[in-house]
Amino acid sequence: MSSCLRPATFADCSLLVELMSEFYAESDYALHPSRAEEAFKALLADHGFGRAWLIESQAQVAGYVVLTLGYSMEYGGRDAFVDDLFIRRAFRGKGLGRSALDEVRSAALSLGVRALHLEVGRDNSAAQALYRRAGFEDSGRQLLTLRLADPTHE
Repeated sequence: MSSCLRPATFADCSLLVELMSEFYAESDYALHPSRAEEAFKALLADHGFGRAWLIESQAQVAGYVVLTLGYSMEYGGRDAFVDDLFIRRAFRGKGLGRSALDEVRSAALSLGVRALHLEVGRDNSAAQALYRRAGFEDSGRQLLTLRLADPTHE
């Protein structure tokens, strides 16, 4: 199945929030749409934060992916997170996730990113397998979070 990443625009904000709501619902997270919309608008307004793309397949929106940018002393420069990667159920198992990750990797390299990170649920074996096939490895470290503000979900 052919796919492509299309850079998201402000006109896509409501669609991105809809996709994020579908994604979060799969983990039983209730999304706060207004917070999610604010986050997408900030990301789209300032490329210093990262990038967002819609994943399209056969002229249909199949999902979305977000790359957020940071800086790493360990890697001596810019690093990034694949912050969200979501493929709608009807499009899964067709290589779209892998294709999207390949395109995100190319975009990250063009931005000077030296390391890509991501977070995946411990019980999400399908996503873990996808990420491992794409070259991601367990760093042997644990991601810990100190919340300084409310997340986009409950």
